[in-house]
Amino acid sequence: MRFARAVALTAAALFAAGCQSKQESKPKEQAAAQAPAPAPAEGTILIGHVGSMTGAEATFGDSTDKGIKLAIEEQNKKGGVKGKQLALKTLDDSGKPEEAAVAATRLITQDKVAVLLGEVASSRSLAMAPIADSNHVPMITPTSTNPRVTKDGDKTRPYVFRVCFIDPFQGTVMAKFATEKKIKNVAILRDVGNDYSVGLADFFKKAFTATGGKIVADESYKAGDQDFKAQLTAIKNKKPEAVYVPGYYTDVALIARQARELGIKVPLMGGDGWDSNKLYEIAQGALDGSYFSNHYTDEDPSPVVQDFVKKYKAAYGSVPDALAVLGYDAALVAINALEKAKDLTGASVRDAIEQTKDFKGVSGTITLDADHNPVKPAVVLVIEKNKAHYAATVNP
Repeated sequence: MRFARAVALTAAALFAAGCQSKQESKPKEQAAAQAPAPAPAEGTILIGHVGSMTGAEATFGDSTDKGIKLAIEEQNKKGGVKGKQLALKTLDDSGKPEEAAVAATRLITQDKVAVLLGEVASSRSLAMAPIADSNHVPMITPTSTNPRVTKDGDKTRPYVFRVCFIDPFQGTVMAKFATEKKIKNVAILRDVGNDYSVGLADFFKKAFTATGGKIVADESYKAGDQDFKAQLTAIKNKKPEAVYVPGYYTDVALIARQARELGIKVPLMGGDGWDSNKLYEIAQGALDGSYFSNHYTDEDPSPVVQDFVKKYKAAYGSVPDALAVLGYDAALVAINALEKAKDLTGASVRDAIEQTKDFKGVSGTITLDADHNPVKPAVVLVIEKNKAHYAATVNP
């Protein structure tokens, strides 16, 4: 059903995009949506980015876009690719899957991008993926972790890739971490309207119960809700030793504050959707003692990581979050493929991306598997004094 909704959103987006033009231009646009995208025009190579630049998860889009821009600026200083400068066009989807589909369609059919980067959220990437495939334009998502983003049923999507780990691994990471912490009873609070949250909760539940753990409650909410006290009261009555909340930072921070107000003192646990400076601003310390899985930590002493942190701070005046890191890595993988591809047609660039092996990114070494997913470790961060700190590394 979730896949069906994604396909329906895609169809609606294609219709909406067509309605923006004059009636007589529809046949031409529809033909363009089905035909393979041609090589970019002479002069520059255009890279497209679809992101949540506004809306409830605006920091996701902003951080990702900054990481992408940094990678492109660095490459252009080196001379660009194949003697051409790179250019970036970013479209805002306001955090809505239907808008992500419209933006992807525009970048592919009108702007003729060579590569499409985005989205951060799995639900938005699921709306974009069929469009990239049908138009033969490579798409790399920096941080969409739902397995279905690169899989259409049992079939790997030919033009869709990612540079982040996937939810079966991320869910296992926190299940393993909870077990090592000797936590035996956990409650879950999931966003039922979010593919990312539902999938991650399911994978955590499966992995945790497989180790002998018990899920004492499984409550739900919808993104944008303001009152979580009914669900949290039900959870409190079950006396869990931790609460797993695999949502996005705005909701998670409010949930944490209300949990503490109700006297729930146990740790909250979550995933990479927590990663935003806004999390701490909204939570106001309510998440201290809580844990979440993530793709990187700025406390990593690796020269590659520290060099990136230094460059990012110089460019933007802040410490990069994981979204910035993975936006940067996604752009680097795209640039590497553009350099190695025999030409700039979609098929050639796609083949080059698929051959990515032992590529040194800030988030780790990237080798894409048969399903277009990288195999890489995750870190677990602990929040202390309203700031995230390194707690552990969990390898695949």
